[in-house]
Amino acid sequence: MDAPVTEVFRQHLIDPEICIRCNTCEETCPIGAISHDARNYVVDPAKCENCTACIAPCPTGAIDSWRQVPRASAYSLAEQLGWDTLPPQRELPAAAASSEMPPEVARIVADATEGQGGAAPPPWSAAHPYVNLHSVAKPAIATVSGNFRLTGEDASSDVRHIVLDFGPVAFPVLEGQTIGVLPPGTDAHGRPHHPRLYSVASPREGERPRYNNLALTVKRVTEDHDGTPMRGVASNHLCDLAKGDTVKVIGPFGTSFLMPNHPGANLLMVCTGTGSAPMRAMTERRRRRIALNEGGTLMLFFGARREEELPYFGPLLKLPKDFIDINFAFSRSPGEPKRYVQDRIRERGADVARLIADPDTFVYICGLKGMEDGVAQAFADVCRAHGHDWETLLPALRQQGRYHLETY
Repeated sequence: MDAPVTEVFRQHLIDPEICIRCNTCEETCPIGAISHDARNYVVDPAKCENCTACIAPCPTGAIDSWRQVPRASAYSLAEQLGWDTLPPQRELPAAAASSEMPPEVARIVADATEGQGGAAPPPWSAAHPYVNLHSVAKPAIATVSGNFRLTGEDASSDVRHIVLDFGPVAFPVLEGQTIGVLPPGTDAHGRPHHPRLYSVASPREGERPRYNNLALTVKRVTEDHDGTPMRGVASNHLCDLAKGDTVKVIGPFGTSFLMPNHPGANLLMVCTGTGSAPMRAMTERRRRRIALNEGGTLMLFFGARREEELPYFGPLLKLPKDFIDINFAFSRSPGEPKRYVQDRIRERGADVARLIADPDTFVYICGLKGMEDGVAQAFADVCRAHGHDWETLLPALRQQGRYHLETY
């Protein structure tokens, strides 16, 4: 018999060290979950629904404090009232630590990072991400404000840029995070469909700066990996949405595949198909800050069958060449030899090897499962050809949060 899994939840707390006791959180909470005495402001775990209504009014950020704790041993009001400092995050059993995430989401995340043995630490200068703000039981409702086809009309795939507006609902994301979409209806067994994950394709300020929205890059799935016809439940639902339609969203998810924020950081990005979504988010973040002259090199390897099937092909061509070094690889261009991202990496071996050896370089790989071995072998080849030891570099890259892989 399987051992019972300890239920873990994300307990909302208030940092007593930086709280200025201004009472805005208690005044804002719509359900009376926050109270205080002469010493501390505290959150009642039996009442709090993690609605985050209290987050924005807090002038110090003390209210934005969280710990994952077993439900059975949540911090009581009496404990919180006695604190001078927040307790450290408790060490949780592995099974319990992952139980906060919906099982299907946890499975997808584990599959996506399987090629590197699990999620790597985030870059040291990455911003702190918000995660699991909206659950399957209490999803956010987003409104579609745009749905645009990215691939050519004669392309074999229908890839779309879909913009979701969250209105007054808090849904903060960082570049590289994912969200979950809940398709309507039930499966063949009468159960609600599982959530599907999609990488965010817009930077943290939103698709339109200072608007509470984000974009997804969605491919309409019409066949499985073996080429057998099938209809992707979530992808077809999203691709068929019209402006003004609503969609149920959970998340955000992801604490690893995040971009560095320090000046001079280099981004070495490798992607295929809709794996371009996080790369677009990171590139757009850097493009919007180009006037700050923060330095750092952006190098992109982007693979597709033909240019007509490559998302964001036109906008990429408009980016200044001194801003980003773009290398396309097309495997089905008429009259041209097949070229894959690993081929282009080898062709640019000297520049790639120089970047990989630079301690300010962060590597991101996203796309179809199976690409990781070819890309890693190409990195090994160019390192060997230019006097570097890939077998030594790779563990260091992973340990330092500089090598991130998500494949599906």
